[in-house]
Amino acid sequence: FRRVLFRSEIELTFAKGRFGREFNCGRPIFSSGSLLSLIKARHPLLEDNLRREGRQISAVSLDLDATRHILVISGPNAGGKTVVLKTVGLFALMAQSGIPVPADEATLPVFDQILADIGDQQSISNHLSTFSAHVLSIKSMLESATSQSLILLDEIGSSTEPGEGAALGKAVLERFRKIGCLAIATTHYNRLKVYAETTGGVTNAAMEFNEQTLEPT
Repeated sequence: FRRVLFRSEIELTFAKGRFGREFNCGRPIFSSGSLLSLIKARHPLLEDNLRREGRQISAVSLDLDATRHILVISGPNAGGKTVVLKTVGLFALMAQSGIPVPADEATLPVFDQILADIGDQQSISNHLSTFSAHVLSIKSMLESATSQSLILLDEIGSSTEPGEGAALGKAVLERFRKIGCLAIATTHYNRLKVYAETTGGVTNAAMEFNEQTLEPT
């Protein structure tokens, strides 16, 4: 049993090395505080798919810290907002699993948990609408989040009347702000963009895409 375990550990180490070379990865740095900084980060699954098509991936850079720990990302559909959420969440898990990450530089805190609400969790069998499923997911996140958690929210407050959705989204982000965790949320709501622009500890970011090629920039 010990021999098999030792062999599997060697195989895992070599697999990490092969992955690191193939995707030009770097070793992430763990910050002592709440600094999260990614320079030219690339989601490996997306990069692999684009390579097969002979296309280049658009890398993303962002940073959060104790002075601004809530990030609100806006921009057009197909602009890459959800990819940013998935990239940050994946990098956090890879770093804490000892796996190199595909980025020029990556500095991350050590998170006690990574909580995400991404995609449509609608369920007919459980009598959940798209909106109800999002609310239940966010409720669970609010109950368990700590100042050492990473929160990822895709289209926060969506799937309902825009005015009510924006108000709900603002209240949820404000709660996470008071908890002190790092949170990234995507939105189309102008009220949330204004909230991010006028609230301490919260900042705006925007995605764009090429109107000719319809590719995110």
